[in-house]
Amino acid sequence: MRALSTEGLLDRFEAGDRTALSRTITLVENRSDGYAEILDKLFTKTGKAYRIGITGPPGAGKSTIVSSLVKTMRSRGVVVGVIAVDPTSPFTGGALLGDRIRMQEIGCDPGVFVRSMATRGSLGGLAEAAGDVADVMDAFGFDAVVTETVGVGQCELDIAQACYTTIVVIVPESGDGVQAMKAGLMEIGDLIVINKSDREGADRIAAEVRTMIEMRRSPEGPEDSIWRPQVLKTIASRGEGIAEVYAAVEEHRRFLSASGRLEQHRRLNVEGTIRSIVESELHRRAWNPESLGRLASLVVEVAEGRKTPRQASGEILAQAGTGPMRERG
Repeated sequence: MRALSTEGLLDRFEAGDRTALSRTITLVENRSDGYAEILDKLFTKTGKAYRIGITGPPGAGKSTIVSSLVKTMRSRGVVVGVIAVDPTSPFTGGALLGDRIRMQEIGCDPGVFVRSMATRGSLGGLAEAAGDVADVMDAFGFDAVVTETVGVGQCELDIAQACYTTIVVIVPESGDGVQAMKAGLMEIGDLIVINKSDREGADRIAAEVRTMIEMRRSPEGPEDSIWRPQVLKTIASRGEGIAEVYAAVEEHRRFLSASGRLEQHRRLNVEGTIRSIVESELHRRAWNPESLGRLASLVVEVAEGRKTPRQASGEILAQAGTGPMRERG
C-alpha cells in the first residue's frame, strides 16, 4: 500500500479516520520522518481531553480496572482513548503487550480506541512517546485519555505530571509494602483504589492508607483549595466499586477546575514536554558519530589517569556544541 503524504494523512485524521489515527500514532511512537511536523500541526487541536493515569504494582488488576472504568465512562457517553504501557524486556527489547488481549472487550466499542506501547526502558514506566500519543488522541477528539502504566516507586512521578487525575491501584496483600511505597507511589495518588477487596485484609489496608493520608502535612491555604486523596475499594472483575471510582474522578476534575489547578497542571505538562524535547535533542547532539568514536579513547585516558571523567565529558559536550560543563549550584 502506498504511503500517504503528511498532508493526506492529516486530512484523513481530521476526517475521523481511525486507520489514519493508528498510522499517526505509529509514526509518532517510532519517531519516523515527519513525526515532529505532525505533532506541531496537531498541537493547536489539543487541550480538550481529560487525562487519567492508572498505576500500581504488577498483579493489582490495573487492566481490569481500566476496562471496567472505560465501560462506565462509555455508559455516560464519554469517548475514550486508552494507552496501555507494557514493560519492555531488557534482553530482547520486546514488550508483552498483554493489555491488548485483556482489553479486547472494550476495544470492540467504536467509542474506544486502545493502543499498547512498550516502555523501551523509559524511566517511570511511561514510554518516552506516551505523552505525544496522548496529544494525538486529544487532537483526534477523544473526551478522555486513560493511560495505564507499569511499575512502582518514585519514578512514577512522570505519570502524575502527564495526567490530571492519578489513580494508584493496590491489593489487600500489599500489607507492609504500603509503608515502603508511601515515599513514592502513594504520594502521587489522587485516588487510592484497593482492588480485589473481597480478599482478607482489605478493610485493614484501607484504614492504614487513610491514616497515612491524614498524617501528611497539609499545605497551607483554605480548606477548599486542598485535595485529600480518596480511598476506595473495588472488585473490578465483577465491576463492583467502579462507578464510585468514576464519580471520584469527576469530583477531582471539578476540584481542579474550580481551584485553578487544572490550568496549572496543563502548564506543568507543557513545561515537562519542553524539557523532554530539549533533553532528547541534547542527547542526540552529544552522542553524534564523532563523539561516539572518541569515547573509547577517552575511556582509556580516564582509566590511565590522564584525564578525569569530568574532563572527558567536557570534551564530548564541546564537540556537541553545548559549551563547557558548569558547576551545579
